[in-house]
Amino acid sequence: MFDLRQLRYFVTVAETGNVGRAAEMLHISQSPLSRQIMQLEEQLGVPLFERARQRVHLNAEGRAFLTEARSLLSNAQRLEEFGRNLASGAVGRLAIGYVEGAVHAGLVAGMLRQFRRERPDFHLQLRSLRSAAQLEGLRQRSLDLGFVYSPPADEDPDIATMALRHEPLVLAIPEGDPLVELSDIRPHHLDGRTWITVVRQPDDTNRGQFLAACAKAGFLPDIAYETADPLTSLGLVSAGLGLATVQASLRAAAPSRIVFRDLPWFERTVSIYLAWRRHDRRAVIAGLREAAREEGRAVGQ
Repeated sequence: MFDLRQLRYFVTVAETGNVGRAAEMLHISQSPLSRQIMQLEEQLGVPLFERARQRVHLNAEGRAFLTEARSLLSNAQRLEEFGRNLASGAVGRLAIGYVEGAVHAGLVAGMLRQFRRERPDFHLQLRSLRSAAQLEGLRQRSLDLGFVYSPPADEDPDIATMALRHEPLVLAIPEGDPLVELSDIRPHHLDGRTWITVVRQPDDTNRGQFLAACAKAGFLPDIAYETADPLTSLGLVSAGLGLATVQASLRAAAPSRIVFRDLPWFERTVSIYLAWRRHDRRAVIAGLREAAREEGRAVGQ
């Protein structure tokens, strides 16, 4: 098997038509260059040049081989550049997981918008996954980064996290509901009212956390509808079917006929964390973390 050095020698000799001049250009002696060309011909089993004194001329086989050699060297150069770009984090592929709350808060789009400015050639695969599935994906290396609701323990040996957003919940009320007329909504105003809540399968904890927060605040909700995502819940609120609490950033995406009210006494928030493998030292991951951190700051202002 000949190497790329032999191909470069061959192309230089073929383009100059003179072994001595080619040796000068390659910064080697003429004799080693001649031996390399002869070895190449021996390996191929066919002569590539017609030799006449100081000049060499490609024969038909040599001209055909020159075309392929140039193509291979060009591809090798592109591959070398690609490898350098991989090392610097300029190109490559990444898989990023997210929970819907990170999208509603603008964290995912904001991070990617910043990241694209510096690395436009990166291929990014986005996957909507529950927090537990993302953490497992990071451990199994099927994910490179994740936006999660629930971080692992601080002492987790494999996964590191960074808090990006702690967003308060707001009360969504159908237009025309008597609650709209109240300037200060208190817990007793919500007691016994019909509610819509989000249930995330297969092992939901959201419903239990919501009920616990309501009990702590001093009221008991009548949960009549359970949905898979907060936007569906808002659709039911818009239809006048009940009340719901959603993260504050969803106000902008809500359908019509909904009025929002802050509940400063309701001790529940939507927290979003960025998760990555603790020992992942790639520059591209560091760049994404910094972009997410900046976006978290911007969103929180």
